[in-house]
Amino acid sequence: MTSNLSKRVAVITGGASGIARAVCRQLGREGIKAIGVVDFNEAVRGVCTEINAELGRECLIPYQGDVTDRAFRSHVFADMKHRAGPVTICVPAAGIVRDGLAVKVDKVAKTAKLYDQDLMEKTIAVNLIAATYWAMETIASVAVARAERGQNGWKGGDDVQGEIVFVGSISSAGNKGQVAYAATKAGLEGVRSTLAKEAIYYGVRVAIVHPGFTNTPMVQAMDQKIIAEHVLPKTQLGRLITPEEIADAICFMIRNPAVSGALWADAGWHPPA
Repeated sequence: MTSNLSKRVAVITGGASGIARAVCRQLGREGIKAIGVVDFNEAVRGVCTEINAELGRECLIPYQGDVTDRAFRSHVFADMKHRAGPVTICVPAAGIVRDGLAVKVDKVAKTAKLYDQDLMEKTIAVNLIAATYWAMETIASVAVARAERGQNGWKGGDDVQGEIVFVGSISSAGNKGQVAYAATKAGLEGVRSTLAKEAIYYGVRVAIVHPGFTNTPMVQAMDQKIIAEHVLPKTQLGRLITPEEIADAICFMIRNPAVSGALWADAGWHPPA
């Protein structure tokens, strides 16, 4: 039995662009009650205005702020509960990429430079720690709502209480020049599998979608020569994935309670070792 979204409230981070923006639009089209759209970029307000106009109803609510800020996170969940009800769906999609080789040697000076530790810590803070805590906040939202109704643990059945879908990456399997990014996306697998075991007590499902190279601002900012010479020739589809294709995979994971675990939406990308 697929989930009825008409009474459901979601929070999507990174919602001003790329995959998360496409998820907001698709969930809106599928009739979701309300979405808190979170992004560091002030463009989030215009995105919500645009999609609300397309839908003909005010269901997207913008929140501009830093996903690593604890007080901001708490404010979003409290405000969404006040406006529309407790948050039961979360796609913590906000992410950054800071590519660089793990070790780079200066052959003239005979010295080695390690990947910048500040960049490593920043990438982990945004991609892994923040995503984990927005997910845990959603589990807490469902748990508290159940307690307010006098309910304890979920007993199973069709009335699944909540869904969390992390946005991983094919880089979680390892990718040259992405030691920080790959570490965060691989880490999300451990988070997902752990939260899935804990959150189901409250009826919350936890899944992850691993996209391949998708036509988002993040990929558009890459050296296009690398895309043309090293990505597309090793991708079975022979093209970049569209954000809408990944959004469809994420929404499928949300809608269908029989689906769990990880879904690889990689367009058949098979890089050499």
